[in-house]
Amino acid sequence: MSGCKACIYMNNAATSWPKPPGVAEAMAEAVRALPGEAGRGGIRDFDVFHEVRKELALLMEVSEPEQIALGCNSTWALNQGIFGYPLRRGDRILYSRAEHNAVLRPLHRMEKQGIRTVEVPVDRAGRLEPGVWERAVREHGPKLCVFTHASNVTGAVNDAETLTAIAKEAGADVFLDISQTLGCVPVRLSRWRVDMAAFTGHKYLLGPQGTGGLYVRPGLSLEPHMVGGTGVKSDLKDMPDEMPLRLEAGTGNEPSFHGLLAALTWRRDHPMDKASLDGVVKQLAKGLMALGCRVIVPGGAVTPVVSFSIPGVSPGDAADILTGSYDIILRSGLHCAPEVMKDIGMPGGTLRLSLSRFTTEEEVEQTLRAVRDIIESGGI
Repeated sequence: MSGCKACIYMNNAATSWPKPPGVAEAMAEAVRALPGEAGRGGIRDFDVFHEVRKELALLMEVSEPEQIALGCNSTWALNQGIFGYPLRRGDRILYSRAEHNAVLRPLHRMEKQGIRTVEVPVDRAGRLEPGVWERAVREHGPKLCVFTHASNVTGAVNDAETLTAIAKEAGADVFLDISQTLGCVPVRLSRWRVDMAAFTGHKYLLGPQGTGGLYVRPGLSLEPHMVGGTGVKSDLKDMPDEMPLRLEAGTGNEPSFHGLLAALTWRRDHPMDKASLDGVVKQLAKGLMALGCRVIVPGGAVTPVVSFSIPGVSPGDAADILTGSYDIILRSGLHCAPEVMKDIGMPGGTLRLSLSRFTTEEEVEQTLRAVRDIIESGGI
């Protein structure tokens, strides 16, 4: 807990903190240890990337760990999946208005290349409604559908199985962004028949920054977005065909993946009490509503995120007070998902408190007292 001994940390949808025991130690040991083969780091005696893939495959419920390409974060994965997917001029990509800029900006670039993109609105909770989604799929006939498993703004979890089935019935492939859900709510890629999935290690997987990756179903070949050395098959002018080498150019972030492996192992041995966490989230949301705040309450399946606004106080000003005067670490603004703000009725952005398994009821009560102080003082 060093560096934040007295603070209340509620920014886990951005980066989780604190990390589990052993994560920092595993990273430090990897830095101190003698590297193995020069081509791919220390993988001769212990292939940390292979071990991470095996843990992730169990968590994602897929049977082919080699179909998981590891990279630096979900932004890398989303760019690789979108730019590498086989599209031709005039093809259509369907996406939701709840998407992160890591989807919106690559799609904007695709439009410049002659790919047509179609945005589908979400409801007031930030969730895709299956009926709306189905009408859009039928009307536009997309080749690829991209949507987030859960909104990073409201925490609303989409029914990925139903939405994917709708897209697959129309002949489209599905690219699911599981950055906000992997490690927090169940992810069942094979059962849902998802074609690609982007994830990051530094959120609810509890790992360090600089880790993430992309799952690609067997039979789907992507054009590598980045090319370079793989340590093997160096005589080829193109990247190797087999996964995961095809998408893993260059030296991997071995120390950070040692940290991610430690986090994944710790998580497996210490299952999260989701019911308890949901209870703390409800405590926070109810308390904010009782104070007169406008709170987005999605209902149904949610991640531990509470987005709200304080009447008469801008999100930016409120966040400055909460952080500067009360040592509450949170996010304010558009949260890199500008389009969803229109649908949830918060065009100026929100205050976002994102909790974790480590958040306590006392921390929630302290946060509520801080918000009450801001309201009673008129935001001054």
